[in-house]
Amino acid sequence: MIAIGSDHGGFELKKVIINYLKNNNIDFVDVGCYNTDSVDYPDIACEVCKKIQNKECDKGILICGTGIGISIAANKHKGIRAALCTDSFCAKYTRLHNDSNVLCMGGRVIGPGAAEEITEIFLNTEFEGGRHIKRVEKISEIENI
Repeated sequence: MIAIGSDHGGFELKKVIINYLKNNNIDFVDVGCYNTDSVDYPDIACEVCKKIQNKECDKGILICGTGIGISIAANKHKGIRAALCTDSFCAKYTRLHNDSNVLCMGGRVIGPGAAEEITEIFLNTEFEGGRHIKRVEKISEIENI
C-alpha cells in the first residue's frame, strides 16, 4: 500500500500519479490535499509518514511545488528516508543504495511523463543491501542523537 499526499503546488501532479497507480492496480491511500486551496506541506508530510511508521503503508509519495520543503518535513520523522527525485537515475539509486521509503517530487519542476517514470522505478526497485546496509543503519542511528 502506498500513501500519497501533496500540497496545493503538487496537487495537479498528484492527480497524474494517482491515475498511474490506478492504471497499474497499485493500492494507495490519498491523505490530501484535494484541491488547489493553500495548505501547509508539513501537515501532509506528517500524514504520509505516520502511515508508514504505523505500517499501514509500505512506501509514500509526496509532492509539493519544488519537492524540497515536503522532503525536508518528511525526513524529520523517525524511520523515514525521503528522497527528492527529479530523474529516473535518482529514483533507481535511492532505492538500491538508500532503501528510501518516500519519493518526493516537485509539481512545478517535472512533467507528468517523467513523474510517472520516476514513480514506476521507485516502486519497482528493491534495496540492494550488501555494503549499503551499514550506511542505512548509520542514518537510523542519527535519529537517536
